[in-house]
Amino acid sequence: MTISIWRYSHLTLALVSSLFLIVASVTGIILAVEPISHQTKGYAVENLEEVSLATTIDALKNTYDEVLGLEVESSGFVKASVLTMDMETLDVYVNPITGKQLGEVEERPSIYTFATNVHRSLFLKSIGRFFVGLISLLLAIIAITGLVLLARRQGGFLKLFSKVQKDYFELRYHVVLSRWFFIPIIILAVTGVYLSAEKFNLLPDAIVEKQEVVVNENAKAYDDIKEVPFFKETTLAAVRQVEFPFSDDPEEYYLIALQDREVAVNQLTGAIVHSGDYPFVTLASRLSLVLHTGEGNVIWSIILLLASASILFFMYSGFVMTLKRRKKGERITQLLDKDECEYIILVGSESGTAFDFAQRFYNGLTQVGKKVYLTELNTYTAYEKAKNILVFTSTYGEGEPPTNARKFPALFSTIQQPNKIDFSVIGLGSLDYPDYCKFAIELDNQIASAKNFQQQLPLFKINNSDFDSFELWMIQFSAKVGFTIPLERPLVKKKKYKKVDFEVVERTELNCDDTFLLRLKPKSKIVFTSGDLLAIFPNADDTVRQYSVARIEDEILLSIKKHKLGRGSNFLFGLKVGETIKAAIDRNEHFHFPEKSKNSIFISNGTGIAPFLGMISEHTTQNISMFWGGRSEASMSIYNSVLQKSGAFNENINVFATFSREGKKQYVQDVILEQKDLVLETITQGGTIMICGSLAMQHNVLDIIEIILKGNQTITFEAFEKSNQLKTDCY
Repeated sequence: MTISIWRYSHLTLALVSSLFLIVASVTGIILAVEPISHQTKGYAVENLEEVSLATTIDALKNTYDEVLGLEVESSGFVKASVLTMDMETLDVYVNPITGKQLGEVEERPSIYTFATNVHRSLFLKSIGRFFVGLISLLLAIIAITGLVLLARRQGGFLKLFSKVQKDYFELRYHVVLSRWFFIPIIILAVTGVYLSAEKFNLLPDAIVEKQEVVVNENAKAYDDIKEVPFFKETTLAAVRQVEFPFSDDPEEYYLIALQDREVAVNQLTGAIVHSGDYPFVTLASRLSLVLHTGEGNVIWSIILLLASASILFFMYSGFVMTLKRRKKGERITQLLDKDECEYIILVGSESGTAFDFAQRFYNGLTQVGKKVYLTELNTYTAYEKAKNILVFTSTYGEGEPPTNARKFPALFSTIQQPNKIDFSVIGLGSLDYPDYCKFAIELDNQIASAKNFQQQLPLFKINNSDFDSFELWMIQFSAKVGFTIPLERPLVKKKKYKKVDFEVVERTELNCDDTFLLRLKPKSKIVFTSGDLLAIFPNADDTVRQYSVARIEDEILLSIKKHKLGRGSNFLFGLKVGETIKAAIDRNEHFHFPEKSKNSIFISNGTGIAPFLGMISEHTTQNISMFWGGRSEASMSIYNSVLQKSGAFNENINVFATFSREGKKQYVQDVILEQKDLVLETITQGGTIMICGSLAMQHNVLDIIEIILKGNQTITFEAFEKSNQLKTDCY
């Protein structure tokens, strides 16, 4: 409920102020360019604190017939107002040491004048200034509510800068940019409110109360201003403006605005005649103006420019996020109680494809007025009024279930449904693999053999997410139930890969498990790291096969199991040293080595060891424990030379190799249970566990970790599964 209030407030304020924020952001971007372009003129004085006021006044008097005033801009430019031979006032930028003219002060470009007027008041004078101040206040509130939402999303304020979960572009960069630009946006908003309040006289009076100073009548008069103590000791860094006396009359004073006060100074003795400190309001106003405009600081101006641009992006991404959330929200608000629904849809999905199909089926059923409940296979339970159960599930590796379906086989045998149930199973997979839809087949058999379950339609398999096949099943199902179900087709968007040339450096022969190593060298400079994926194209078409990458000495090392019917593995094994292939790097950022993790555990079986070979070679100073499972010692020998060269047998790197057909005949999860103290210590101290290999191995390992964490007071298994401490890349 609380987070809904924050989100509602954040969204409402953004919508109310959207038009004004667009105008303010666009003009803010324009105005942020002005101090940057101004600074490029190159008139800034680097060491103002080393140049005395006496030096500058003397240089100006020797260079010009008459000097009216002097100003030290926040940009570091020194500007003088002088009288020309034609008795015209001229503003010029000068060298404060020599008095030499560097350039004339040009008239402000009209685009900046126009942008300023729009930015300050929208050309509406006082009413416009009021709205600008109000929008600045709303922007501050929007930023604060956004920070609260971000903290809740990341798991608390202390985790604001923890890794952002991988998601669609708008959501991901809404989070990333909000962390970068929260402080600049708050500064823009607060200073905007302050400056608006100043214009409406809502702040205390900023009158400088000048106090007369008792003058020593015997004070020494100097013939040369460079000898006057006050002017010698005051540097340009402390000066804002100087108004020169009109004559040499001692009663005519230098009126000097310093950074913190205003003084009147006798031009002959340097004695301060009267002085007044600036009130806090004046200093705050001046600071607000500098912070709001970026005047005098190129870096801050660039930050303000980017912050203004980010506000525009936040409005766009927030709009996209709202539409997506509303679409999802409509589904959730219509989700009935599970015990009220006749149709139950159970989903096992790793990449989201099976869920997408199930969601479309759910939408179709609800449109024709059916009561439907959709959930994961792992949450299977008794359903009071259920008459139809529809299962959508994918299969990975050698018949393994998706992660959110791994508990279903055990759950199903322990739960008794109160009614007779008609069921249908839809399996998603690929005919390129020998275990096509194997988990769906096993699940279909398990349900069919249970009491009170009757198969409504035979198991239906969908190859490579073919939507036409899904439509065919929908027609069959509609005919079975006696009513037509509407179905929305998805928009297909193919991923574009940037292909580059790779040279084959080495290819080993097959080992006892039909596994080989392939080393490739990119012919052009590319960015990749261990854990990324190499996309290859074994056919003339755009069919893609992906393999996990180990980066070793700027080369790619792949560990590949050769399947008899495997297009990718046979294509790669057929390559010869020196040949060139075209492939692409697919960034896999969620499976990169955590640089800040002091302790890490790598768990793999078979060819899943590949990315860990590279990670070990790149991070030999970290504490790493690697668990690997294979059939025999001969299975491991293919990796030994790589491990030895990578320093895998250092004191801080431990390798636990297990063999299922030799010695103790253990699987990798068995050794993890033996090393439960190491696993528990790594997790509770914030370390990372990375798993790569078969999905079945991943499920078994997670079952063991769940046992290890049972009853743990520091972190529950559910919290660990959802944290950044667990990284998986299984197939």
